[in-house]
Amino acid sequence: MRNIWCFLFLICSFFSLQSQSKLDKTLKNYNKESVPYIQVANLIPNDSIVLLDSREEAEFNVSHIKNAIWVGYDTFNKDSISKKITNKNAPIVVYCSIGVRSENIGETLQKMGFTNVKNLYGGIFEWKNQDQPVYNLNQEKTEKVHAYNKHWGKLLKKGEKVYK
Repeated sequence: MRNIWCFLFLICSFFSLQSQSKLDKTLKNYNKESVPYIQVANLIPNDSIVLLDSREEAEFNVSHIKNAIWVGYDTFNKDSISKKITNKNAPIVVYCSIGVRSENIGETLQKMGFTNVKNLYGGIFEWKNQDQPVYNLNQEKTEKVHAYNKHWGKLLKKGEKVYK
C-alpha cells in the first residue's frame, strides 16, 4: 500500500513540474523580465498594494483578484492611471492571464515614473492554480476564470474555464 501512495505522489509531482515548466518556458519566450516578478506565495493583498488587472474588460468581468482595478491592455490609459495613482512610489502589482501583457503595462508604468512595479508571475492563472480566490463583479467568490483562448487556457489547471 505504501508503494502505491509513493507512486501516486511521484505521478502528481511529475505533472505539477510539467505544468510549471510549461509556464516557465512560455514566460521566458515572451517576457524580457523587465518588470520584476512577484510570486503568488509572496503576494498578500492589502490596502497599501495597488493591484492592476491588465486583461480586457470581458476577462475582468468574469473574475479578478479581490480589489483589483481594471486598467485593460488595448484600452490602457496613462492619464486615467495618473489620476487614480498619485503616489509614484506606491507598491503596484500588475497582472494578466499569465504575465505577458502585464509586463508590457508594467514597462509603461515604469516609463511614467512609477518606481515600485511588480508583475505577478503566472498571472491570474497561477493565482487560481495555487488555490487563491477570485471574485466576480459582485465581489462574490467564483471558480470561473476567463482562459483567454484554448491555447493559453491549457496553463489554467484549476477553476472553471470561460472563453466568451
